[in-house]
Amino acid sequence: MDTELEFADRTVLVTGATGNLGRVVAGAFAARGANLGLLDRSVERLEGSYGKASEKRLYLPTDLLDAAQVEAAVKAAMDRFGRVDVLCDIAGGFRMGSPVHATSDSDWNFMLDVNARTLLNAARAVVPRMLASGGGKIINVGAFTAQKGAANMGAYIAAKSAVIRLTESMAAELREKNINVNCVLPTIIDTPENRAAMPKADPQKWVAPEDLASVIVFLASPAAKAVHGAAIPVTGLS
Repeated sequence: MDTELEFADRTVLVTGATGNLGRVVAGAFAARGANLGLLDRSVERLEGSYGKASEKRLYLPTDLLDAAQVEAAVKAAMDRFGRVDVLCDIAGGFRMGSPVHATSDSDWNFMLDVNARTLLNAARAVVPRMLASGGGKIINVGAFTAQKGAANMGAYIAAKSAVIRLTESMAAELREKNINVNCVLPTIIDTPENRAAMPKADPQKWVAPEDLASVIVFLASPAAKAVHGAAIPVTGLS
């Protein structure tokens, strides 16, 4: 294994840790020796995905929309591991919608909350600690479709577009502080839910979670030290 892609003695926080991508990302960092702080809604969900917690795997049950809970979770990770080196903002969600003029407030709020507000709350808790420790890496998950508008996806595209712009803004603010902030833009990810929703599609053309995790690991590594504010398409064969 390339030594620049090893994470022994480094601490990685993963939001949305029990989701399809979150589990694969966490596994990729665990295989490289990282300490893991895994954030999701309950201990039961975390234990169902990973088994019992361990010395190098800390479970952090957190409502990511509650800033105080996110702050408490990051503090717990600091208390256990002493530092946070990498934040992977994996939490997010997709929902097909109505035309923009007919989209309900609840759908707007859901899309903006789950995709952008979760990122903001995590950044508020993590960035000051990275500044205090001298640096870090932040990787957000946008969406390939967020690069332009599309019918009946206005709320989702607006929320994922916000992720891209927030990534760029944070990168501009933090690059001289030794903090790299970047995002990935996947197309359709090959998950059981997407296969069930689109049974006639060819999932071989989609993005394998393992391939997306590999890009995230690269962005979290010293090999990506010169990459700031990038929005990297990860498109599979589609």
